[in-house]
Amino acid sequence: MTAKRVVEQHHETFEGIRQSDADGNEFWIARQLAKVLEYSEYRHFQPVIERAKESCRNSGHVVEDHFEDVLDMVDIGSGAKRQIADIRLSRYACYLIVQNGDPSKPVIANGQTYFALQTRRQELNDNEAFARLSENDKRLAIRNELAEHNKHLAAAAKDAGVETPLDYAIFQDHGYKGSTAAGARRTSMPSRG
Repeated sequence: MTAKRVVEQHHETFEGIRQSDADGNEFWIARQLAKVLEYSEYRHFQPVIERAKESCRNSGHVVEDHFEDVLDMVDIGSGAKRQIADIRLSRYACYLIVQNGDPSKPVIANGQTYFALQTRRQELNDNEAFARLSENDKRLAIRNELAEHNKHLAAAAKDAGVETPLDYAIFQDHGYKGSTAAGARRTSMPSRG
């Protein structure tokens, strides 16, 4: 089977287990994803989920927004059912799981390729959409993005112990000086030839 066909098969399988709630929000169920990713037992998949949750938390996202604990009813034979713990996953959670999975498994490696391709496609779509904006809309989009980055910078400063407005101004100034000084060092270095 060609590499392209393996990636397409993973895409079909991954999208095939996607579900939607009453509001149209897409989600995946962890136990189903574990089977698609060829984990022999769910307990072997749970450490991957924990690493993905840690990645989610460390990237500043709310874990519960992407990994929702749920109870599912499963058949246990002769018409009887019982509840088992499971996790409802967002697309971002699935991405993190695949990134934290065992890359020696071909299905994980192909999943990583799938998400890399999807990310690149989205970047290209975003670039095309940005290119179609008017100059005023481009400025507004950049201003909004900058405002979002500044929120993250303020949060990082607070985490670093910056408390007063003066401390924050100094924090920002050192950031500017650091990037300016690094640029000046690069431009003043003699070329080797």
